This record gives sequence, structure tokens and C-alpha cells, in this order.
Amino acid sequence: MSSAAPPQVGAAAQKPKKVGLTERGRAERKLAWMLCAPAVFVMILVTAYPIGYALVLSLREVDLRFPNEGGFAGLDNYITVLSSGLWWEVVFNTLLITVISVIIELILGMIIALVMHRAIFGRGAVRTSVLIPYGIVTVVAAFAWFYAFSPETGFVNNTFLSPDDKAWFGEKGSALTVVIFAEVWKTTPFMALLLLAGLTTIDEGLYEAARVDGASAWQRFVRITLPLMKPAIAVALLFRTLDAFRVFDSIFVMTRGAQDTQSVSILGYDQLISRLNLGLGSAVSVLIFLMVLIIAFIFVKGFGASVPGQEEGR
Repeated sequence: MSSAAPPQVGAAAQKPKKVGLTERGRAERKLAWMLCAPAVFVMILVTAYPIGYALVLSLREVDLRFPNEGGFAGLDNYITVLSSGLWWEVVFNTLLITVISVIIELILGMIIALVMHRAIFGRGAVRTSVLIPYGIVTVVAAFAWFYAFSPETGFVNNTFLSPDDKAWFGEKGSALTVVIFAEVWKTTPFMALLLLAGLTTIDEGLYEAARVDGASAWQRFVRITLPLMKPAIAVALLFRTLDAFRVFDSIFVMTRGAQDTQSVSILGYDQLISRLNLGLGSAVSVLIFLMVLIIAFIFVKGFGASVPGQEEGR
């Protein structure tokens, strides 16, 4: 019996060499870089430079109230912020607002997206009316909610509360509730719009086949709609979570951080603008930036927030 032939090692077993770009390909790549260069330059000016300058200021002791004092502080500003109970309290407030508002917006956004997608008549009018709150400037929306719940001019207090009851902005819990209501009302249309884009990509033939097989409406939603909308849901959650974590306008207009309702953005504003402490304020800003990066990393890597078709290209 003859022994098995040894595996071939040679040109046939080697991986094919990559073919280099042609002259036309190199010219197209060069043109692409030239066309992108202005936008990249502007992005560096408006993002990279401020972030780098904030990082430099966070390592120095800079207080405009005492211009003759200061110097290199190292990590002292970060230690001061992270060892402060106020910092962890505002982080808790921010996470509370973010988690509750995003969950409510996801549920309401899914319902609104289904209504807009399944509307038999007046679909254009339905979509336009739903998107009206998102088209209102955030500060204007915050003032509208503030005046609605204000003890002096608000119809909510005059209608549903007795004179002996506390005003909505008189304690932390009720004030944060109004802030969450305002955030949900303002940005749920944005969530619905992203989810609607995911709904339009689902083939209607899948629903017809499921109906023939006897699947109920709930089974079609759980087995077809949700799995196929996973990329759209992940992207919607990513963008909305990043936006909700940086909440500033609603809190600034309604409470200015009173009743322990500060968020991380309000704390950074107080240190930079109100107290003119550029060192501590920059440290807070850098920490917010790092937390936003962590949230984005968790969504992209942990929950698989990838664009449709990315898996096929791997």
C-alpha cells in the first residue's frame, strides 16, 4: 500500500497576492481625498481642537476669578470631581432621565411608527402631525412645559392640584418627572421616524406567509417585525441615548439645577460659566466626553448596533 502523498507546499498553497490599484484607481482615490479634505479640516477645527484644548485646561488650575494664580495641576481636577458626592449625584440624575425617557420613547415610538406605516388614509397628514413636536426648538418646548406646570401661570397646577399641594418644581421627584415628560414629548417623533425607516425595509410577503400559516398579530410582531428591525432599533437607541445623556436645555429652562435636579451638562456649565473655574469645568467636560464614548462603545460592540449589510461584507 502506498503512503499518502504529503500536502503540497508551494505556489498553489499560498494565498493569492493582492492586486494593486490601477492608475485610474489611484487617481480616483486621490480625488476622493481632495474632495473630503475641506470637510475633514472643518471637522478638526470644530471638534478636535476644542477637545484637545479642554484636555489641556483640565490638567491646569485655571480660575478666572483669580487670574494671577494657577499652574499645572496634573490629575487634581479629575480627583476633585470624581471624589465629590455632587458629581455622582448628577450622574445618577442624568442616567435616570436617560434610561426612563429612552425606554418610554422606544415603546411610544414603535407604536407611532406602526400607526404611520399602517395608516390606510391620510398617511401624509398623520406623519406630518406626529413630527410637529420634533420640529419645535428644544428651548421653546421647554418653556412651554415650564409655563404649563408653573405654579403661577400653569394650567396643570390650577386644574389638578389644590393650593396646599406642592408645585411640580418644588421637589426633586416631580421636577425630574416634568423634565422627562418634556424630553419624551419632544423627541419621541425622532425615535418613531428612525423606527419607521426600519419598518419600510420589511418585505410584506413575510407577513402574508405568516398569515397563511395561522400566525397571530402578536406572533407576527415578535417573530418578524422585531428581529428584522433590530438594526434600526439599535441605531435609534444609540442616537437617542447619546442625546438624552447630554440633556441640558430642559433642565436649564425649568429648574436651573435647583432641587438637586442637575445633570452632568448643567454641572459643567455651572463650573465653566457661572463659577469661571475653567480647570474643573474642563475636567467635567472631558469626563462627559469619555462617558459618551463608553456608551457608544457599549451599543456598538455589546448590542451589535451595525448598519444593515455589514455582516455580509465580513
